[in-house]
Amino acid sequence: MTEPFDRAALLAELKRDEGERFKPYFDTVGKITIGVGRNLTDGGISQSECEILLNNDIENTLAWLDRSLPWWRTLDAVRQRVLIHMAFNLGGNLLTFRNTLSAMQRNDYAAAANEMLASKWATQVGQRALRLANMMRTGII
Repeated sequence: MTEPFDRAALLAELKRDEGERFKPYFDTVGKITIGVGRNLTDGGISQSECEILLNNDIENTLAWLDRSLPWWRTLDAVRQRVLIHMAFNLGGNLLTFRNTLSAMQRNDYAAAANEMLASKWATQVGQRALRLANMMRTGII
């Protein structure tokens, strides 16, 4: 079914009038807003939008790992997942885990797991760190 209005013109008009912002901001009545007038305070996002954001974030994390730690893909699948989890959560701060990363790179997974658990990050994320350290140590999910 065709729409009775010009969608391209409408999009251009809305972008002109609402603005287009890629980071959250407070609109004129104090609502958290993003994009082209998306009221996050009252409307949030849909499940499908959440999935799109998550998949984009995963792709960005994988690309970052490829650039920052090119050896990471030599790890087995379980330990790659651990590193993806950590990069997703920590971003560039993952690079401060020098002892952990060094242990991973030399396949000393017990030492890597111990270093993970000895970090401030482990106290911040609790059970997540325990699960990931166990996966690192054993290679089992």
